[in-house]
Amino acid sequence: QVQLVESGGGLVTAGGSLRLSCAASGITLSGYPMAWFRQASGREREFVAVIARGATSTYYSDSAKGRFTISRDNPNNTIYLEMNSLKPEDTAVYYCAAARTVMARIPADVRYWGRGTQVTVSS
Repeated sequence: QVQLVESGGGLVTAGGSLRLSCAASGITLSGYPMAWFRQASGREREFVAVIARGATSTYYSDSAKGRFTISRDNPNNTIYLEMNSLKPEDTAVYYCAAARTVMARIPADVRYWGRGTQVTVSS
């Protein structure tokens, strides 16, 4: 059974930082491009970042570019999302995802989902 378990979310003030982690079981993450998506209340789930299998390339949404960094630790079957300079509009549930390709940008491009971790940024 595939499980992706996110952690590291929480409440932070604007300008602060958080580091999200995603630990996997039942799946070898090195076989997948891995992504982070997020979903704010009342909005559709949106792409945040994706990293290639061997971490040779990364892609970010415009809102994440320059502030967020996606990384992976394949031997430990874990991926990360370092988030800096957080803004209230970053408030959302953040989901770890095993993607079908490194060009994944929409939820339909995802093979497996985590259950999400809440990030709340206060102004």
